[in-house]
Amino acid sequence: MHPQIHISKSIFNPVSLIGKEIGGYTIIQMLGRGAMGAVFIAFQHSLKRKIAVKIYPKKGPVPDTGIRFRDEAETVAVLNHPSIVPVFDMGDTGDLLYISMLLVKGEDLDSIIQRYNRHPVSSKKFIPVDKCIRIFENILDALSFAHEEGVIHQDIKPANILIEERGQRPYLADFGIARTEYTEDSQEGVVFGTPIYMSPEQMLNKNVDNRSDIYSAGMAFYETVAGKLPLRVRTIEKILMAKINDHDSLFTCLPTQWRSHIDKELERIICKAICAVPEKRYQSAAAFRDDLHFYYERRCKKA
Repeated sequence: MHPQIHISKSIFNPVSLIGKEIGGYTIIQMLGRGAMGAVFIAFQHSLKRKIAVKIYPKKGPVPDTGIRFRDEAETVAVLNHPSIVPVFDMGDTGDLLYISMLLVKGEDLDSIIQRYNRHPVSSKKFIPVDKCIRIFENILDALSFAHEEGVIHQDIKPANILIEERGQRPYLADFGIARTEYTEDSQEGVVFGTPIYMSPEQMLNKNVDNRSDIYSAGMAFYETVAGKLPLRVRTIEKILMAKINDHDSLFTCLPTQWRSHIDKELERIICKAICAVPEKRYQSAAAFRDDLHFYYERRCKKA
């Protein structure tokens, strides 16, 4: 019996919150929705500034929302890293829970990938490889820091990577389903995450450790470099079956066959990061980061 993949969005209507005051913040605009709630731009009256506020309904389809909410706030609050979105405050307003955090003025990586995909010139449909590497060196450094603190993100994907507009600093966001050494809730048989980026072991809700995040980061990096993943299957059920039973059947071809700008060395890095067997993957985010860095240096020497 396969585990339940939980990807449903909360049933509350986030649009109805716009214009309302919650915990000293006036809600201005919705930025997006996730598995646990919605994120808004809000105005903080005490300091006269715009911030981001993530709001959860107390009641909804997600089990133990209150515990998960508290875990996320407390988890991120101690992750003091330049590429992790910092948390300011958390609170409870009766029916709603909220976390206030830094407003990153920019775009998420998924939106950037889609924007490149729409470019009319075929050679400009992809984010330059060097830029992809710079983004993921920072994200993997943040992930390495989180892992050292005992935190597994569990939902690494382009939509959860924010790129700040002015300085182009990448930020890792949305620790809403993160697992820590101290997490109190345990939903046996229920899996949270985004199927295409989830490791086979996370799909099975079994033996999940830092290497699961490495797999997800590898899938996100592959998509960022390639523009699109060469998926053979697309439904949740078929992705689940492919990842668990025959990982190679997930893709139509190898990275070098999919995109001409991906060479054999970069293919090796990608394939190692997304290997179905955890023991054959990078064993740390730092090792993945370092391999990308050395690959970038070799590219520069050849140029």
